[in-house]
Amino acid sequence: MTPHHLISIDDLSDEALRHLVGRGLDYRNSVGATSHPLADQVVGIYFSKTSTRTRTAFTSGALRLGARTIAFGPHDLQTNTGESIEDTARVLNRMLDVFVMRTAGDPAEMRMFAQDRRMSVINAMSATEHPTQALTDLTTLKWRFGAIEGLRILYVGEGNNTAAALALALSRYESVSLELRTPPGYGLSEDVLDRVDPKVVVERHDMRDLPEAADVIYTTRWQTTGTDKPDPNWRDVFAPFQVTGRLWRSSPEAVFMHDLPAHRGEEVTAEVIDGPHSIVFDQAENKLHSAMAVLEWCR
Repeated sequence: MTPHHLISIDDLSDEALRHLVGRGLDYRNSVGATSHPLADQVVGIYFSKTSTRTRTAFTSGALRLGARTIAFGPHDLQTNTGESIEDTARVLNRMLDVFVMRTAGDPAEMRMFAQDRRMSVINAMSATEHPTQALTDLTTLKWRFGAIEGLRILYVGEGNNTAAALALALSRYESVSLELRTPPGYGLSEDVLDRVDPKVVVERHDMRDLPEAADVIYTTRWQTTGTDKPDPNWRDVFAPFQVTGRLWRSSPEAVFMHDLPAHRGEEVTAEVIDGPHSIVFDQAENKLHSAMAVLEWCR
């Protein structure tokens, strides 16, 4: 069987995207959780940047599916001593069945590992896209609302890799509205904007005239993992985009989502993330169920 890769949301057909969301929900509901479709397979877990949820989700998920795992830290591969990515990829393709990667680089590097097509490659976050987070988010939306179609989502904060993947994924659904309010100079890239459905995704760089009756209000941390902002005064630009309780005045029934880690008092106030509208820890749990769905689908 030719393995599947998940390096970008664009790698998924509409059918595959919906399958992964539904399968994640199955695992959330314990359907098939006792099977071991990855028995006798070996999953490499390579994280060059810090991670709590994604690394734990894929490691735990692989073990629950019957696989064995090998963990690689940022200094473990011989690429640190000058070996080419191509040579490293050739070797790992002969030893691993799945390679889960987190880097701060371009996903083109991940595609080098996928060229041999013996080993599945999963993007557990790159500089430009976080596709497994988007699958987690869609699984959470379907779990909470029963359907994704028709939802109205307000995203507040940086147009980072999480926002990019979410926009690409939601563009596949009908009657969905994703409105992003991003700080000037920190919005979605032109590359992502060219790939999303403009009928679904709208972006503004201010906090005026916020949409009413949103179903979801979503934010992420201001300092994306593995990145630095060149402007020393960037916090002043971000300050108006903090998620506070006032955002619920026009959307009193909205739930709050955050991909974590969270910095209370920066991108979100404690009253929001720890309040009755927050589903962030259900969302975090769904990262495990979504990871299991991705691992199963790749093999």
